[in-house]
Amino acid sequence: MIQIQDTVISELLLERKFVCNLNACKGACCIEGDAGAPLEDDELEELENAFPYVKKYLSKQSIEALEEDLYTIDSDGDMVTQLVKGKECAFVFFDEKNIAKCSIEQAYLDGDISFKKPISCHLFPVRLKHFKSFIAVNYEQIEICGDACALGEELGVKTYQFLKEPLIRRFGEDWFKELELVDEHLGKE
Repeated sequence: MIQIQDTVISELLLERKFVCNLNACKGACCIEGDAGAPLEDDELEELENAFPYVKKYLSKQSIEALEEDLYTIDSDGDMVTQLVKGKECAFVFFDEKNIAKCSIEQAYLDGDISFKKPISCHLFPVRLKHFKSFIAVNYEQIEICGDACALGEELGVKTYQFLKEPLIRRFGEDWFKELELVDEHLGKE
């Protein structure tokens, strides 16, 4: 484990290779699982503000689910995005290639909102676990990301390198630079 500021980071972020491969997985991370995407407290207002802008991308079922509740509480007591019929995230839409995409991110890319998407989605396959005195930054090995791991190996891209933007978004530039230094130091050993 690596400690930087108030985080404890799994070394797997430095060891495992990863590059998301949407053409292979079709956005399975937005569909599979037993709960929606974990949410931070400050993201609830962002979801409320984004909802009017994302509706245009969503199915009738998704809109109905989100009008009922934008988020729910999972079995661990954590806030998560709403699901449609216990399956895909209610914020998902499917493009012309039947790839699951995030309506929040699409509204962001279209310039309609300033919130990109929940940080847990942006960081995937990294998961954050909050404790009293630190945040655990863990790599979640998941079968649906096998193609992303293979592509990462092929391209030689470490997980933390692929996730540079969301890691900086969550922890800041200085934190990321320190992680790079740790990786460089470990590589020399």
